[in-house]
Amino acid sequence: MTDLESSNNLIQRYHSVKQDIENACSDTDRTPDSVALLAVSKKHPAASIKTLYENGQRAFGENYVQEGTDKVSVLSQLDIQWHFIGPIQSNKTRLVAENFHWVHTIDRLKIAKRLNDQRPHDQAPLNVLIQINISEQASKSGIHLNELDNLAQSINEMEHLNLRGLMCIPEEQSLASLALEFKAMQHAYQQLQNQYPQVDTLSMGMSADLPCAIECGSTMVRIGTAIFGKRI
Repeated sequence: MTDLESSNNLIQRYHSVKQDIENACSDTDRTPDSVALLAVSKKHPAASIKTLYENGQRAFGENYVQEGTDKVSVLSQLDIQWHFIGPIQSNKTRLVAENFHWVHTIDRLKIAKRLNDQRPHDQAPLNVLIQINISEQASKSGIHLNELDNLAQSINEMEHLNLRGLMCIPEEQSLASLALEFKAMQHAYQQLQNQYPQVDTLSMGMSADLPCAIECGSTMVRIGTAIFGKRI
């Protein structure tokens, strides 16, 4: 396959995903602009990100700190909104704080404090989401819903963090069970909004469960393979 063919396929998949979002919004009486698309670009080259940028995409998600910061550097001339969506180790918080605009995976007060302390003071506060382990899987990151109030309050008091909402990665399960978990996330998100007026983001839904997530109130879906194809 030539580079041109590869680029054309990428653009076609991107517009197909955008159409899927529009269709899901239409089915639930929501406007398409109420759901943001985060293009998950991990393990895909900077050239592909640039192609999507040239076709209107601005928000990109990375899971690995070094890979992500390398891309931030290479594409620094573009006004990309960079989201970190992977687990954060304590020794990598400075790189995340210095290079990204959003973090989706806050699940420990220690990590939140390090990000706050290491965020450059000449940059806008780092937008953060609290990750909820909505399926309560022992192997997964995230806090339980009964821990949300305390962590949210602590983050809200940090000068260099801006609490924007919640994120989850549910386990694979039946659509009916998934909808129950998404509804629980929506309820928690609405409660958080009542406490903190700046909260405006519920990051949930990927390729397989996009319609269900949008029906349950997601404001941001994270799509990787359906846009970029299989990882390198």
